[in-house]
Amino acid sequence: MDRAVRTYLDHLAVEKGLATNTLTSYRRDLRRYRAHLAAESIDTLDGVTEATVTGFLIRLREGDADHPPLSASSAARTVVAVRGFHRFALADGLAAADPAAAVKPPTPAKRLPKALPLADVEAILEAAGAADTPLALRDRALLELLYGTGARISEAVGLDVDDVSHLAVPELDQADATLLLRGKGGKERLVPVGSYARAALTAYLVRGRPALVAAATPGLFLNSRGGRLSRQSAWAALVKAAERAGVTRDVSPHTLRHSFATHLLDGGADVRVVQELLGHASVTTTQVYTLVTVDNLREVFATAHPRARHG
Repeated sequence: MDRAVRTYLDHLAVEKGLATNTLTSYRRDLRRYRAHLAAESIDTLDGVTEATVTGFLIRLREGDADHPPLSASSAARTVVAVRGFHRFALADGLAAADPAAAVKPPTPAKRLPKALPLADVEAILEAAGAADTPLALRDRALLELLYGTGARISEAVGLDVDDVSHLAVPELDQADATLLLRGKGGKERLVPVGSYARAALTAYLVRGRPALVAAATPGLFLNSRGGRLSRQSAWAALVKAAERAGVTRDVSPHTLRHSFATHLLDGGADVRVVQELLGHASVTTTQVYTLVTVDNLREVFATAHPRARHG
């Protein structure tokens, strides 16, 4: 058994070329697995059954006297190491069967997106433009755009003036204002632009950007030197606005995208509409946002359904 483990680790190091840190993790995981087998009085590969591997997974999740319980993701990583070991042992003729083939790693729980309360979003937006300088006008327009359209940060900083100049036309009905966003894989989508984002963009185009532009550049959002704003600088602008607003939780450009989706769903928007606005290829990607609104759904149910509460 020990020789088989060493052979497998050598295979990973020499033929697979795994990094040192990865090999260390595999070695640690297999050492724990070997200890589990020893506790079960199993000292040959052919003595391992599917129930043995399943029992190891259960022990990982429950913990024991020497180890705390592992999260689903950590347990999954360990099971992957065990599955790889048994698959290798079978292929290399070290074992007659693969007892781990049907044991699936646990699925990590989906992490809920971090949506901000509307009051926090509004405070950040106000703080971003409070100074009314060219840079403040830029930051307000950028953040209004991120929250108002659900754009990714890469999509926002990649915009050119020509992409939004039509939004500043006074004759254009605000309800009809749309913006073309270029997403992952070159996919394009049209998104509506609300009155707040439209007003902020107009103010920036009229009073902010002309003071920043240093040479002919198509970029919409510019830095203090007149070049296109980078993702890192856009992120920094949001963090500074959040600090000025007194919002203490972690905030990132993706937080505004999460908040955009969550607030739409809380307001009654259909998940498929939100899917289109976010540029998700599959509705299942968007459905993670519905997990955030479970409390809201419970509240609606409790107040609206005639048999939701005891009389």
